[in-house]
Amino acid sequence: MMTATEPIEIFSVIRERRSVRNYTDREVPDEALRAIIAAGVQAPTALGLQPWQFVVVRDRDLMQRASDYCKPILVEKVGEESRPGTEEFLSALKSPEFNIFYNAPVLVLVLGAREVVSSVLDCTLCAENMMLAAWALGIGSCWIGSAALVQQNPDLLAVLKVPDDQQIVAPLIFGYPAPLLQKPERREPRITWIP
Repeated sequence: MMTATEPIEIFSVIRERRSVRNYTDREVPDEALRAIIAAGVQAPTALGLQPWQFVVVRDRDLMQRASDYCKPILVEKVGEESRPGTEEFLSALKSPEFNIFYNAPVLVLVLGAREVVSSVLDCTLCAENMMLAAWALGIGSCWIGSAALVQQNPDLLAVLKVPDDQQIVAPLIFGYPAPLLQKPERREPRITWIP
């Protein structure tokens, strides 16, 4: 039952959730990951098709291999575009120690059925539910969009067990946050009201 002020805790979870790029070594329990995925599949989907599948990766060597594959491609892409704010990321990508998964203990690939037109939107909604649920459990997350580049590598796709009829929509990392900097303030939204 909603009250006039803040319904349950959802608003505080939404307000406080943030992208985490620094993790402790603590492993995320399977039960927590199941709960996070269970929250994900409650997302709305067009025509109720629920076009998602999930791959849970705990293999750090495989994550390193995927990172090593993506980094040079990203250096080229980011270097060509060179937009404000990309300098720091480009510098990190050029460092041999940098891992695009920020040394998180687990990567969850949210896959979407290629044949379903609404797949990307549906799986994006699913991913947001998952990130909010994780935060409510004290677990940090970050969407590593650049990791979708592994789709260009058939060998990596095979090892990641991504079926041919699926595409990687949301590569999400999860883990317990190490000390974080303050979350950047959000700008006031531009809202047009039409009576």
